[in-house]
Amino acid sequence: MNVNFFRLILLLLMIMLLPGCSRNGMNITLPLEPPPLFSATGSQSLPARWWTEFGDEHLNAMVDSALKSNFSLEIAWQRLQAARAVVHREKSSFFPDLLASMQGNISDQGSSFDINRSIDAGLSSSYELDLWGRIRYDVKSERSRADASLADYHTAAISVSAEIVLTWYQLTEANDQLILVNEQLETNEKALEVMQTRFGGGQVRGVDILRQRQLLEATRSQKISDETRKRVLEHQLAVLLGRLPRQETGYRYNGLPALPPLPETGIPLELIRRRPDIQSSFNLLLAADYDMASAISSRYPRLSVTAAASSVGDNADDLFKDWAYAFAGNLLAPLFTGGRLGAEIDRTEAIKKQRLYEYGQTVLIAFREVEDALIQEQKQTESIVSLEAQAELSRKSYEQLRIEYFNGFGNYLDVLTALGQEQQLRRSLLAAKLVLLEFRIALYRALAGGFETAREVGIDS
Repeated sequence: MNVNFFRLILLLLMIMLLPGCSRNGMNITLPLEPPPLFSATGSQSLPARWWTEFGDEHLNAMVDSALKSNFSLEIAWQRLQAARAVVHREKSSFFPDLLASMQGNISDQGSSFDINRSIDAGLSSSYELDLWGRIRYDVKSERSRADASLADYHTAAISVSAEIVLTWYQLTEANDQLILVNEQLETNEKALEVMQTRFGGGQVRGVDILRQRQLLEATRSQKISDETRKRVLEHQLAVLLGRLPRQETGYRYNGLPALPPLPETGIPLELIRRRPDIQSSFNLLLAADYDMASAISSRYPRLSVTAAASSVGDNADDLFKDWAYAFAGNLLAPLFTGGRLGAEIDRTEAIKKQRLYEYGQTVLIAFREVEDALIQEQKQTESIVSLEAQAELSRKSYEQLRIEYFNGFGNYLDVLTALGQEQQLRRSLLAAKLVLLEFRIALYRALAGGFETAREVGIDS
């Protein structure tokens, strides 16, 4: 070996011993100051499977079924599997490639020449030394994206469960509305029969009968609307379960439940750690930071080594008797790239800042969703109290006007107006109770953390 070869070996060793540009950690500061507390809180701890708070076993079974069969959730799961596969692909760069080759050759140049036969076999390997952490950062970046995909899957599971619960109670309220409208239809038909009887005795005007018939037809029209809504919600529930719209869902009518106690909202910092959509945004920010570190590492030299072994023989018996070996080191340093590497660093830095502000915006939206649900539930409760009072007053007004009318006092238009108002208020009261339940579901959804589904059991994340 000559002096130049020793100098080359010494240079390679010095490069390997140089400190890299890697960072041991990163400091990410949330671009906002979280509030110390939410505006309201309860004492009831919220379980991960929050829908069990309503105490309906049929509903619980339906949510569990949807978490196994919903297609949107299946899409999110496959997206997670693809992200995990990318991590495994990037991790392969930590290991050398090993390739095997074999080639056979026969040459016949005519009767005056011998037939030449040869068989070549060999192994080759190449490996890049991760001097500056570029490969390591690429792996960490993809792992962070896979973590974000897992958080997205948990977010999708929360969304699917919320849609199931919401549709379940919307269907319940639609059934309640149908029960109510059938009662009102019966009431209006009986009133019409009484008026027609009194009309024969000259006690009721013909125009009053026409007005009562109009109210009866309006009630029938309302029934048609409620029946349509019920069927549409049944279709929606079936599709959420991954079934055809007209297939049986297993829905069981049990009436709207009483509102469970207000859950403990905790402190906003706990919500940041708990909500999967926030964790997804944070992991995308981590991935962007690692991408920037990888781009910086690309400005430094790369050192790769290759090794090869080959054997040649006239036949298979002679093939592996003699071997030829080769080993080489390759040092590649970017001296001039026209600003390409610097532009890539600028691009990744801008994306990192973008992800930082997206993270902050996601946190803000989470805080807003909790506060919105709290104030909406509070005000909706007050609104229901007012509607109940209105409905009771309207009922009393109708009874009083009805008695006066049949005693020969007053106008039937006043009776009809009072009856229509009383019936509409009762329908509005049912709808308002559903809205209150929807606000509670929104609060549960805003406070919910990720939970493990059946797909994740026994699977290494």
